[in-house]
Amino acid sequence: MDLRKLKTLIDLVSESGIAELEITEGEGKVRIVNAHPHPAPGAPMAAYAPLHAAPPAGYAAAPAAAAVASPAVAAEPVVTGHAVKSPMVGTFYRAPSPGASNFIEIGSTVKEGDTLCIIEAMKLLNEIEADRAGVVKEILVDNGQPVEYGQPLFVIE
Repeated sequence: MDLRKLKTLIDLVSESGIAELEITEGEGKVRIVNAHPHPAPGAPMAAYAPLHAAPPAGYAAAPAAAAVASPAVAAEPVVTGHAVKSPMVGTFYRAPSPGASNFIEIGSTVKEGDTLCIIEAMKLLNEIEADRAGVVKEILVDNGQPVEYGQPLFVIE
């Protein structure tokens, strides 16, 4: 992975407010950890820990153990029922546009394939669909909140 691509990824993580991004490309693997998930204007905040390369000048490499056992990472909520998980890193939106009604509410009955929410990733809006039919028991993410890959979004029973 070249330095321009790393710089672009670091900038994206810094601007998006996500906590962590891990990329595997061929034999190389890079983890970018944002020390402050909510960006402050004009402040560079990303640090990364490559597993097979030295960091470029100006960026501190975070130890791999610290990234895994970070106290800033909140414990995943205990989910009873079927959890619909985020297929990507991005920003969670409950409605198709600002001011529009939400796709679903707690207690809504959904069929497989119904749109549950939108996740914005790199300026692309991705509709997230129900992977099973049922009743929405919980909505685990607030509107406009950053989400991680594999993070539970909804509970359907």
